[in-house]
Amino acid sequence: MARNTGRVLGVNGNMVNVEFDGAIAKNEVGYIHLGDIRLKGEVIRINGNIAALQIFEMTGGIVVGDEVEFTGEMLSVELGPGLLTQIYDGLQNPLPELARQCGFFLQRGVYLQALPNVDWEFTPTVSKGDIVKAGDTIGTVPEGLFTHQIMVPFDLVGSFTVTSIKQAGTYKTRDIICTVEDSKKKKLELSMVFSWPVKKAIRLYSERLRPVEPMMTKIRIIDTLLPVAKGGTFCTPGPFGAGKTVLQHMTSRNAEVDIVIIAACGERAGEVVEILKEFPELIDPKTGRSLMERTIIICNTSSMPVASREASVYTAVTIAEYYRQMGLDILLLADSTSRWAQAMREMSGRLEEIPGEEAFPAYLESRIAEFYERAGIVKLSDGRTGSVTIGGTVSPAGGNFEEPVTQATLKVVGAFHGLSRERSDARKYPAIDPLTSWSKYPGIIKQSEVNQMRRVLHGSHEVNQMMKVVGEEGTSINDYVTYQMGELLDSCYLQQNSFDPIDTSVPPERQKHVFAKLHRLMNTPLTFETKSDVRRVFNNLRQLLLDWNNTRWGSDEFKAAEAALDEAFKALG
Repeated sequence: MARNTGRVLGVNGNMVNVEFDGAIAKNEVGYIHLGDIRLKGEVIRINGNIAALQIFEMTGGIVVGDEVEFTGEMLSVELGPGLLTQIYDGLQNPLPELARQCGFFLQRGVYLQALPNVDWEFTPTVSKGDIVKAGDTIGTVPEGLFTHQIMVPFDLVGSFTVTSIKQAGTYKTRDIICTVEDSKKKKLELSMVFSWPVKKAIRLYSERLRPVEPMMTKIRIIDTLLPVAKGGTFCTPGPFGAGKTVLQHMTSRNAEVDIVIIAACGERAGEVVEILKEFPELIDPKTGRSLMERTIIICNTSSMPVASREASVYTAVTIAEYYRQMGLDILLLADSTSRWAQAMREMSGRLEEIPGEEAFPAYLESRIAEFYERAGIVKLSDGRTGSVTIGGTVSPAGGNFEEPVTQATLKVVGAFHGLSRERSDARKYPAIDPLTSWSKYPGIIKQSEVNQMRRVLHGSHEVNQMMKVVGEEGTSINDYVTYQMGELLDSCYLQQNSFDPIDTSVPPERQKHVFAKLHRLMNTPLTFETKSDVRRVFNNLRQLLLDWNNTRWGSDEFKAAEAALDEAFKALG
């Protein structure tokens, strides 16, 4: 695409109207020249020879008549070795390097190379004369814990013949390592890095599979009651301060995936700083090393221009799809999609579009669906499988799950982990409400047994609500047993002690073992003379189970605590 120029006609917040000559495309990148500074923007609407650009920087100082240069390229990210451990903004500028160049206050118009031009130990996997196509591996380099595959750029169409390939050795990121030619003898030089448009899904796979394998999080309420499948989608709505960020931290640390990508999309600066400080200090239970070694953070706070929030979401999912093409399992956590929706609402208002519910754009549902649809587990052309699992937090005002962003998200995700203000205030972790949350994915426990647990929890909740009106003395002993059974399951199984190094992450084998004990208890006929007896027995069981939860799996202490619990069960008949 040829480069075109234009001039500014008007400015409305971070939206700029530009009159242009020639041909441009939607989602094309343009730069507004403001003296020596170039401000990056993206074409979001074209009407005749007038284009509307959303600018990713503050627009102060732009005046009518300023020159605009269109690049002929879509908004893209660089893909290649060196992405892991990086902290980027929504435009893939490395923030630590940006801070070194600009100081504490980031300057607008500064755009850096996403991937440093450093040395890598390259090993070729093809030979001269081999036939390759887009997405095929031509070599590998070690990147931290993983073998990073150097692939043929995804935008090449057709088959290509390898005419030269570098021998094994040390090369820089942007060195030419391979030359290929197409059927017309046109030669192309390939390096370790290439670009891909962020709003275009990567579809280089032979088959899209149904997500059925559970992604273990080692959080009992999720793995047992509300499972998430590899390649699936889930959302975590909740009021402010209910523990969404803490739950994301624990999920990213314990989830059985290869790479974690955090998209801090418009969150408060304090929360983002917390992520940046804590993640390098978190120890990966898989390796015993820093969790950052297999993490990428895309960071856009609420104080940054709203247009960059949208860019951060798409940048994160494109990087996730890139690593999926290597046969890896990726977990993408977006925090929070509500801020992204608010950015869409702001841009829609400036475009003077007809508003939908609560002034959100009418296409809100389709945009959210397009994002979550980029999750999935796929079978690659060489037979391997890779997956992208997407989890998004939603921050509804006042914890109102009926608002448009939450409802639009619930229509497309496979699991709903709704956080409750009541449970959060009661210091219950995780604060996921087991009564209102749901999942469409199979878990590690038989569905019939999970359904029985749900019935007990619902029954316990109903008795609890009744007791608030008539008091404990107004309920029957059987109802009181149901109430205590539900409270036992909640406090000893659904809740976890995040400060205990053992109970904070529970392997699936232990979850199955403990659930089997509780399932046996749920099926044991219980008879009591008085409610005092019920209270005494369940208080004893609760303490035994909590002590058991804090013992190391398979240890002598674990076996002794289990024996004491079995004795208590025998006494019940």
